[in-house]
Amino acid sequence: MKAETSDSAPAGKGLRGFDADLVDWTRDYEAVIDSAYAAQPDRPLYLLGHSLGAQLPGMLGNKQKVSGLLSIAAGSGYWRENAPQLKRMILYFWFVLVPLATHMFGYFPGKKLRKVGDLPAGVMVQWRKWCPNPKYSVGAEGEVVRQQYADACFPVQALSITDDELMTLAGTHSLINLYENAPREVTRLAQADLGLKRLGHFGAFRSEHEAKLWPRMADWLASLAATQTAAA
Repeated sequence: MKAETSDSAPAGKGLRGFDADLVDWTRDYEAVIDSAYAAQPDRPLYLLGHSLGAQLPGMLGNKQKVSGLLSIAAGSGYWRENAPQLKRMILYFWFVLVPLATHMFGYFPGKKLRKVGDLPAGVMVQWRKWCPNPKYSVGAEGEVVRQQYADACFPVQALSITDDELMTLAGTHSLINLYENAPREVTRLAQADLGLKRLGHFGAFRSEHEAKLWPRMADWLASLAATQTAAA
């Protein structure tokens, strides 16, 4: 299996004045897909998307090249569906901290603040527009984006992690249901079932979980192929 990844944003102070939003990141996603597809056009192309990486595929302009999406720890960012510990501070985050910090620094200095990470101002401004909306990106951006998600026909398998400190099961369902015409399934994954003390939002790709979790992720990717075949 060949994998391609991309990280096109500058780091730290290089983000000051860097012009990019979530739509630009979607275009980056498209470029990676085009590259992978061009390299092996006769083979199916599956996306393994973590968090935002499973939110953006619905907005892809080249989604016809995608054979399936395995979503890991992803959900709607709608604030009322955030995990309880996040919900306690999220309105302060979006309506006080984000506007002030991006105005002062010209980007969001997440590493300094120990929140999210360093991100372009345009990304945070657009994300702030999405998260107060019950329909998230679709509600904030309107009919064009709703139709983009509706046009996605590739199967979606979503893993909701029980000890995720950011995403909830309700949030995962809300996101996956945006792919309204895609075969879709949500699976609840408990760290105890894997013999782990902690998995959380960011744990799935840590090397210490390679033996217990990654083979199961490979099985879920294989199940996407079976779903696609059955739907054909």
